[in-house]
Amino acid sequence: MDEVKDQTAANAVDTGSIVVIPALNEERAIRAVAQGALLHCGKVIIVDDGSTDRTGEVIADLPLQRIRHARPMGKARALQDGFRLALESGCDGVLTMDGDGQHAAADLPRLLAAAAQYPHHIVIGARLRSRDAAPGMNRVGNQQADFWVSWACGQRIVDSQSGQRFYPRAIVELALQMPNDGFVFESEVLIEAARRGIRVVSVPIETRYADNRRASHFKPWRDVLRITRMIAWRLLSRGMMPRNYWRARTVPPIVVDTV
Repeated sequence: MDEVKDQTAANAVDTGSIVVIPALNEERAIRAVAQGALLHCGKVIIVDDGSTDRTGEVIADLPLQRIRHARPMGKARALQDGFRLALESGCDGVLTMDGDGQHAAADLPRLLAAAAQYPHHIVIGARLRSRDAAPGMNRVGNQQADFWVSWACGQRIVDSQSGQRFYPRAIVELALQMPNDGFVFESEVLIEAARRGIRVVSVPIETRYADNRRASHFKPWRDVLRITRMIAWRLLSRGMMPRNYWRARTVPPIVVDTV
């Protein structure tokens, strides 16, 4: 691991939480993402997952911590390494956001406000605003993932594939005990948390897909198939969990539109 400067931003709003940002070939967006996060949180960790572009160079002078993988190891491993370092720093919880610019750092205080209102919950920045901005294939894939993840959780989950989240410390510790398997990991965290009685709150955020964005690392059909396969095994091994299905289909999700 290659760590650089560990300083606290003078204008940080929250010091009890740490922002973890996985990044793979994000030279176009990562500096603005990191600078935005530093405005709202005292500590930011960038996990450079074996980038072959200038991702590391463009953030080298920023007051943050950086972990670098020698080769790409997947988003799950990137998040786990960031979580481990965050726990070592004594955080109360971890905020996550993607490095491609689709999440606004200005929404981080809104997630923290929801977390304060709903202690011991996972908070998801749900892309409910301007949903038509998402590519059609992504929308369909996300809807399918939401259906299966909600069933397994026994709660309707809104935008289960969003990478902008708040995890309380207990869930960060739980995530480190889980196998890392790409984009399946974030769905599995929700399911394992639900098994322990931890529910999910959604905060509406804008749907952002810039015209000059790099190709998404999330492949809707491939990754949703993997998520579905993981959940199908869980459902079959637990008698299809009919009560979970009923709750997911009949109980409204918890949506908090914080300012």
